[in-house]
Amino acid sequence: MMPQLPDPRNADILVYVGGQLVPRDEAKVSVFDSSVQGGDAVWEGLRVYNGRIFALDAHLDRLMDSARAMAFQEIPSRAEIKEAIFRTLQANGMRDGVHIRLTLTRGKKVTSGMDPRLNQYGPCLIVLAEWKAPIYRAEGIRLITAAVRRNSSQCIDSKIHHNNLINNILAKIEANVAGVDDALMLDVHGYVSETNATNVFLVKRNTLLTPHADSCLPGITRGIVMELARSHGIPLQERNISLSEVYSADEMFTTGTIGELTPVLAVDGRTIGDGVAGPLTRRLQELYRARTAQEGEPLPF
Repeated sequence: MMPQLPDPRNADILVYVGGQLVPRDEAKVSVFDSSVQGGDAVWEGLRVYNGRIFALDAHLDRLMDSARAMAFQEIPSRAEIKEAIFRTLQANGMRDGVHIRLTLTRGKKVTSGMDPRLNQYGPCLIVLAEWKAPIYRAEGIRLITAAVRRNSSQCIDSKIHHNNLINNILAKIEANVAGVDDALMLDVHGYVSETNATNVFLVKRNTLLTPHADSCLPGITRGIVMELARSHGIPLQERNISLSEVYSADEMFTTGTIGELTPVLAVDGRTIGDGVAGPLTRRLQELYRARTAQEGEPLPF
């Protein structure tokens, strides 16, 4: 069977790779690139709403922090990265309904191997912008609990937004086999961490609950939802959450740039609340939509 693109408009996109805009089919990195050799890269997901890139500076802050934590050399400046993003969007005529995968690899090596001293060409910046709506169904998703545990900070700090996503991919495979949308991942102590792709929130007796960002990514969307809760008088607790609390939650939703706020309808066959998006979930969705409609880095074209 011929591969089918989710959006046929993406067949002819131009991709920014290492300083050049190239057609999709020519968008490649070297076999010596560190992303190929060991998943040695950092990344961000961005979304464009009506001529604005939402939370761009927050995402660039995290990209820079991750690159510094990984001891990258010759990191591009914020201005250089923004210029690459703007060039890519303008070349593709993109101003709305767009998701950007922004990747910074450690770059090409002089020979294969894991030693960063072999990376003597400098980092490689990739800007992949696609026409892409939020990936989850608006009515909500179903999860199973993965057997594979989320990395703890004892192994690799989840605050580094790195490209080595095998941990998450293994959990996603479990979800695929179970016939559900995604997998809920626990930390090494058995507490809820996040899904394979998103952060999670519960609602119990009108209080919003979310796990500590110790074994999960402190997501940008997660942070905005927490900020919205505080500014609108919604009780919020950041604490350890057990799986039994998930099963008995009144509401549950996930957060992430790629999916925004998505209701969770069931976990491990247990219906969450009434099995539909709850009132607090819907309220926070509306507040988030209002935020994305009003804020963001304006495109200079």
